[in-house]
Amino acid sequence: MRLWAPIATFLAALPGGAAAGCRLALALGLDVSGSVDSTEYRLQMDGLAGALMHPEVRMAMLSLPGQRVEMMVYEWSGPADQHVVQDWREVRDEAALADIAATLRRTTRAQGDPSTAIGAAMRAGAAQLGKRGHCDHRVLDLSGDGPSNTGPLPQAVRDSAAMGDVTVNGLVIEEVPPGQPSLEGYFRAYVIRGPGAFTERAAGFADYRDAMVRKLIRELRGMILSRDDGDARAVFADGARPGGGARPGAAPPRQ
Repeated sequence: MRLWAPIATFLAALPGGAAAGCRLALALGLDVSGSVDSTEYRLQMDGLAGALMHPEVRMAMLSLPGQRVEMMVYEWSGPADQHVVQDWREVRDEAALADIAATLRRTTRAQGDPSTAIGAAMRAGAAQLGKRGHCDHRVLDLSGDGPSNTGPLPQAVRDSAAMGDVTVNGLVIEEVPPGQPSLEGYFRAYVIRGPGAFTERAAGFADYRDAMVRKLIRELRGMILSRDDGDARAVFADGARPGGGARPGAAPPRQ
């Protein structure tokens, strides 16, 4: 958390202060397919709500005044089943985060096809992020507890023009039995995309909140400033620059 106060101070000291705008549009897609029972559904919704209220996540969301985060949440299952839980919201203060968390906690499951259509979920997230062209970065957080079994192949969607400049990160919910294929490996191979894209693993739904905290902090700590030809320029904390590439000597992002 100590990182953020110096950043905010530096931004304020720049000529004219930090330029007002949206630094990050974040769409979160939650898997509610048939493999997710009612208890796991609640753990997922309440886990995201709890993660948003975590002190370090709040700090990361709110510590760059004038460079806001905008976010939305949807649940997904079959090819035609993507339901918005929380429409786009500017996260300007703690009250906004508390409102989003309250919405998640009172949300009940929508009816839908129980199959798992990851490719369709990716398209839906990209379409939502297409409404946020004014934001510097657009990221889709896709949670899932199983591979795609219907709809368009996720790798075909990943590589399609429909994804534009959207980065896709994965939160994989799995407890891997010995000798079984890893769902995290599947997400790395077929789902995630973009500069610095990564996966985070939750060891079951009971670990979802903590995994989401780790994931959000990694995404949101995201902007430090460097000086380039006299201009302030965003650089991800793990070394990735907007548009791809990394600082010379930076360690590659963990996947």
